[in-house]
Amino acid sequence: MQHRDARWGAVLVLLLLCAASIASAQPSADAAAGDVPERVDDPASRMRSTELPNGLTILTLVDRATPVVSFQMLVKVGSRDEARYTGLAHLFEHMMFKGSDNVEPERHAQLVNARGGRINAYTSRDHTVYFEDIPSEALDLVIELEHERVANLDISEETLTSERDVVLEERRLRTEDQPTGRAIEALLSLTFQAHPYRWPVIGWRSDVANATVEACREFFDAYYAPNNMIIAIAGDFDEDAAIATLERTFGTLEPSVVPRNPTLEPEQRGARRTAVQFDVRAPLVYSAWHAPPTGDEDAEALDVLSFILSAGRSSRLYRALVYEQQKALSVDGGYWEMRDAGIFYIHATARPGESIDELEKLFLSEVEDILRDGVREDEVAKAKRQLEVALLSGLATSHSLAQRMAVEVANFGRVRPLEERLAAIQAVTPADVQRVAKTYLREDKRNTVQVVAPPDDEAEGQ
Repeated sequence: MQHRDARWGAVLVLLLLCAASIASAQPSADAAAGDVPERVDDPASRMRSTELPNGLTILTLVDRATPVVSFQMLVKVGSRDEARYTGLAHLFEHMMFKGSDNVEPERHAQLVNARGGRINAYTSRDHTVYFEDIPSEALDLVIELEHERVANLDISEETLTSERDVVLEERRLRTEDQPTGRAIEALLSLTFQAHPYRWPVIGWRSDVANATVEACREFFDAYYAPNNMIIAIAGDFDEDAAIATLERTFGTLEPSVVPRNPTLEPEQRGARRTAVQFDVRAPLVYSAWHAPPTGDEDAEALDVLSFILSAGRSSRLYRALVYEQQKALSVDGGYWEMRDAGIFYIHATARPGESIDELEKLFLSEVEDILRDGVREDEVAKAKRQLEVALLSGLATSHSLAQRMAVEVANFGRVRPLEERLAAIQAVTPADVQRVAKTYLREDKRNTVQVVAPPDDEAEGQ
């Protein structure tokens, strides 16, 4: 969520944030050009992990490159954990900015912004993350503020009504009034028949509209508990002092018995497809296949496959559909990793007047070429360089370091060393890419959504 009242901090502080950790984290200028050294200095290798008696995990990494620090609070709750009302995890992302017993609504963000920092949050299917990027001297204040809203959040009818209206309007603007929003919502509902990944993070409109204060309080008490949180701090700060402050504040919170949704996705038996009617001049088509969860041994080969197919103007799909045959306005795709599962997807937007069925056949023919003939060595080498540079660029700021620590520990219980991840990328071969394509991109496992204009007599009602 781009919180509506959050502001970017002072220009100077943002410049410092962009430069943070460059000296220690970026191995060399050559890496940015794609020449990745055999060994890199991994800042996360210096991470310190502390667990409090109530189950709170604290991850700290001191980096003196610039006088800034990133504080990130990851709550291990996302839309996958919703059982009765969908959208509650995202709703709390909004409500957490609406005040507590001792802090007025919006005051938390105002105090951070006034010190030249930035504050924001986001919700995914697996996690909710709250973060502040701040000057070092503001860290104690941020810890106190975060503890206050976890310990004493205002969960009232007034707050719920206000933020529910905001979320419903966000849903209308981003999903219901957008062909891509409707397509993605339909695609996930089609691909996942049982697993909670099938419903949108923002929730179904009727659930958000009817959620009760009691349901919200139960959800918050169950998931916003110290044993379900990870706090990651990276940057220029006093490590011992920060941990002591966290012990004094967050250390007083009571743990909970955290419920988890036990539903597993059954094996897909047969292709699925649907159509969504929307007033569009340029129809859309999405196809998705089930893929393994994050951290799987096939992940790097799937990433390489996605780069070859759809990453940039030199990708196979862009060259064939947009440049050569001029049937599409745009194409994209990728391997979308989540904690319990993943999907591999391809999307194309047709040029006005072009057949969406013909466009679908064309992008499938590119997939079939790989299944039949494989990929070239030079394509694999280029994709691997792109992946390596993307991985190393995640070391450039205190924010990216704190995020990496929190998400990796949440998903895997550890931070995967850079050398391990680089080695996995470098080990991918053309045979691996063809193998994962044949394994996952089977026609009888494909899920397809087309977004097309309604018949002329219905178009006026859209």
